[in-house]
This record gives sequence, structure tokens and C-alpha cells, in this order.
Amino acid sequence: MVIFYEKNGTKKKTSCSNEDLEFIITDVENRYTLVVKALTDIKLLNAKIDFTTTYSSKDLFFMNGFQSWTDTKERRIFEVEKNIKKSPKIITKMFAMDKYGDNHFYKYSLRRLHGFDIFYIKGKKEAFIYNLNYDNAYLIIDVLKTKKKIRLTSDVDNMAIKMGEAKTIFDFKHFTSYSEGLESFNNDFKKLNKKKLFGYSSWYNYYQDINEEIILRDLDALDSRFDLFQIDDGYETFVGDWLDIDPKKFPNGLDEIVKKVHSRNMIAGIWLAPFVAEEKSKLFRERKDLFKKNEKGEFFKCGGNWSGFYALDLENKDAQDYIKASFKKYLDLGFDYFKLDFLYAATRPLYDGLTRAQVSAKYYKFLREILGEDKIIDGCGASIMHSYKNFDYLRVGPDISLKFNDVWFMKFFHRERISTKITLQNTIYRSFFNDHLFGNDPDVFLLRDNNIDLSLKQRQAIITIAALFGNLLITSDDIATYDENKKKMLEEAFDLYKNATNKHFVSRGKEIDIYYTINNKESKLTYLTRKGVFK
Repeated sequence: MVIFYEKNGTKKKTSCSNEDLEFIITDVENRYTLVVKALTDIKLLNAKIDFTTTYSSKDLFFMNGFQSWTDTKERRIFEVEKNIKKSPKIITKMFAMDKYGDNHFYKYSLRRLHGFDIFYIKGKKEAFIYNLNYDNAYLIIDVLKTKKKIRLTSDVDNMAIKMGEAKTIFDFKHFTSYSEGLESFNNDFKKLNKKKLFGYSSWYNYYQDINEEIILRDLDALDSRFDLFQIDDGYETFVGDWLDIDPKKFPNGLDEIVKKVHSRNMIAGIWLAPFVAEEKSKLFRERKDLFKKNEKGEFFKCGGNWSGFYALDLENKDAQDYIKASFKKYLDLGFDYFKLDFLYAATRPLYDGLTRAQVSAKYYKFLREILGEDKIIDGCGASIMHSYKNFDYLRVGPDISLKFNDVWFMKFFHRERISTKITLQNTIYRSFFNDHLFGNDPDVFLLRDNNIDLSLKQRQAIITIAALFGNLLITSDDIATYDENKKKMLEEAFDLYKNATNKHFVSRGKEIDIYYTINNKESKLTYLTRKGVFK
């Protein structure tokens, strides 16, 4: 073990207590904890622990992605992680492709695999490791391919500790048995019993091209099974201008729509991206003082969506007040459900004395405190462990695409890209998070025929996997257009969603066997990952 830190501007490292800091180590059964007490003012950089191990080419390594969109699966040791720095620089810069993931603080390498906070190995040499220090630091797990080592790095970069203070650097559990580790994980993160919601979202049919007529028409088409009606992006004038509802699209505002949703005994939902605003927004044009800048005076760009968008300065009280005022508007309108998106933006800047994890923990809690315990939060584009206790549901994959793997050239870009293929993969591999960390949101199902390039078999796989492994089952279709076959597909999926039990999977490379029990009958499906259909 080694800790890297800075004292009076000088970088230092140590593997034991010294004149600057004291180690307090607890290693009991399967739990390891390291607390550092500062004997002088210091700033931590990172801390590392190596485990020597053995593994074979057949072993499966669960590498959990940085945020909820990041591709996540069980990998073989020979696999290579997608590195945005290998993509054409001109394209990367043009569309800010390197702003969505962990590229700004993690150095990718062909010689290792890496993941965050939760990790396991299935095979001859099993392991299960998970982070209990997530509010202080990400636990980055590296599989060093040639060195036969597992390296744990506590991302304590920027953590300030004043003389006399003590901070937890490591706190994790580790097991040499996958089943024992999973059982411990499930015990530490007790079953939440989140309500399963069946709902509608406007996004994946109309995207930003919504208006009052479309919203009311699709609302009228929903039957009594629906619990949720959620208005997505496009109702506001620009992303970030949450106080300005587009008067051309919604001349009567949203008040009557909310009342009509409630009259149907449904939950009224709204989409916001509270930590960011796009370049064309009035907020960015007129209140640049609310946005975080780096040492060069540059704003922190968070991606290329819309006109490009930037991170608010979350430590700025005026920015905090703006977020509060934005939420108050929609609380006053009567919304019950808040889909909060692009939340990874909290970690794009570094804030004085705080780690990336501490910022996420602080400001995800801030969102919950504003909205209160009685409102429903569905997080999206968010850090996994910090969503626990703060959000009711969390998207566990990237956006569904209207093509199976989106347009062909996108596969060369960032790990958080839009892709139905990756969404289904993430939904399966992150299924053990469901109802322990939060209710899993697998994104929408799409059964319609218009403006879509997915085969009927692919659409069936999407709705089936979502029904089996999610706690939200949502569509963007106008279900009034469904023919008898699609109505039957929906009824069958709805039955799975409500009644299937004993759900689990076994990965066999390009194929995944999915097991479940329905109507007292054990069933099995084999999902072909490259084609997006069942065998």
C-alpha cells in the first residue's frame, strides 16, 4: 500500500505512518479500513493497494462503468476498453466526446481493465469487492493483465485534511467467493422494495419536438395500467432555462396537463438537467457568474448535446438558489416525479478540498433535500453509489437508440454513447443492483413501427429484458396505434414485469442465458448480444 499526498506544495508518498500522517488500519474478517490522521495540513492525491492473484482467459471480470451510461459488462482478460483518446481528435473536440466519462482523471491503458466501486470475478479464481467509502472516494479497481494483480485505488485526489483531522481513505469488503460476496452486498444494501412503475415518456418518439397537442394526445391513449406520465426535454426554451416554458409549444403552460395526469390517477413526471445549461440558454448568456471556471478562466464543458453545455458552479450560492428556484416551479405545478439527467457534470470540475466522490455525494443529497422525501427521483447519467439513498430509481445504461447499435461510426467514440446494444447489456449485467441500491431504470421499450429501425424480434428483446430486470417499464409509443400482435407482446411483457421471480443470468460470451420463473414454471431465454434477439 502506498499513499501519495502533497505538503506545502511538495509531493510525497509513504507506505506507513510518518511525521506528516498517522495510519489507523482495521482488517477484520472481510472488511479492510484505512483512516489517515493528519499531523500537519496535507492534501491527498491517491492511495493504492495491490493484490497478487491468478486468473485465466476464461474468467469473467465485472467492470462497473464510471457513471450510469458507461458500458458495463463481464469482460474477458484479453478484452480492450474503448479509449476516446484513440478517436480522431478533431471529432472528439468538435462534439466534446471526452467529457462524458472518466477520461479527465483516469489514464486508459491496453494493459489493464478498470471499473468503479463494485467488482467481481467469476471462474476458477473468484473474487467480490465493493466500496463502503463511496461518500469520500471512488474505489477504482484495475485488473493488471500482465502482472496478475488487482489494484485498488482510492480516488482521494484533492482531499484536504487539516492538522488533527482524520479521514477514511479505504473502506471496502473483499471475498474470494462470488456467492459470499454477493450475499454480503445484498445484506449491506438491504432490499428496498421500490414500487414498480409502468409509464410513458415523450422523449424516444418526438425528442425535443413536443407540444401541448402531442402530449395530450398520447396521454389520452394510455390505459388504466399506466402509473406514470413523464414530459421529457423540449418543453423549456433552452436547456438550463427551467423557468421559461416554451410559449409556442405550450401556450397554456403545463398546469392543465399536470391536473389531467392526476385526474387519471397517474404520477406526473418532468425532466430536468439541474447541474448544467447549454451555450444558447439565457442563463449561460446572461449569468456566466453561475458557471464553474478552471484556472485558465475556461468554463467546464460537459458534452456536445444541444449547443454544447457547461457545468454550473455548485459551490456558488447563487447557482444553488437558481437550482432551488427551478425545482420550486415544478413542485408548485404539482409534479411528483423528477427525471434528473446529466448528473455526472458534478464531477467535471474539482472543488477546493473535495474529492470527486464528495462532490457527487454532497450535491445528489442536495437534490433530494430540495425535492423532499415524498417526491420520486429517477437519476440519469449519474454516479452509481452516490445514487443510493438519494434517488429512487437510476438509469443503468445509455440512451436507447432507434437503431440497434446506433449509426455505425458512433461505435468508435465514447463509452457513454447512445446504443440499444449497450443498454440491454448494462440492464442485464447491472441487474443485481436492482432494488438494493435503487430501482433499476432500463430505459424505454419501443414496439411501434414508425420512425424506427429495429426488427420486431429486437423490439421484443428490449421489452422482455426491461420487464425482467427493471423496476421501471416505460415507453414513448402512442400505444393507440398498436395492432393486435403488439398488444399481445405488451400484455406478455407486463405479466413478466409484475409476476416473474428467481431472475438471474449466465454469460457465455456472445450469448447470455436468462432464467426466471413465471406462473410456477421455470423458463429460459438465450439472448444473442451481437444481434439483439433471442435465440
